Amino acid sequence: MKPPVRAYIGLGSNYGDSRRHLERAIAQLAALPQTQLTSQARFYRTKPQGVFRRQPPYLNTVIALDTLLSTDVLFAALRRIEREHRRARPYPKAPRTLDLDLLLYGNKISHSRRITLPHPRLHLRPFALIPLLGLADAAIPGKGRASQALCRCASTTVAPA
Repeated sequence: MKPPVRAYIGLGSNYGDSRRHLERAIAQLAALPQTQLTSQARFYRTKPQGVFRRQPPYLNTVIALDTLLSTDVLFAALRRIEREHRRARPYPKAPRTLDLDLLLYGNKISHSRRITLPHPRLHLRPFALIPLLGLADAAIPGKGRASQALCRCASTTVAPA
């Protein structure tokens, strides 16, 4: 039997009861078949980035999963969980009840129509890098360690929630 892969999932919400959405999504992810939740970063409040309409701040975290699920199956589960939380996409960067991003899947590098690994903007997002660093100074394939990426990316307001 092949060993599980360590996957890191970024979670965010800035619409509705954000903490409840994130806690429920974490429980749903932990309950996926052939998957074990290994750790969870603390929650962080962050300002929305690159938005043109006023929005409430985000609540963000990152979790680590050990999984035997393929990237396609895991990605489909993330989208299903978002839909269950009534995630809407009325326009780019709209407020959201739940945003789930597959940040890293082991050291896999992949570019397909559905998914790019590592997440194509992970190295530019302090709101994902800071919680990720709370779990591990993970290697971001092609970009170096998470701590190096955080030092290079633009400053933003990220505060413990």
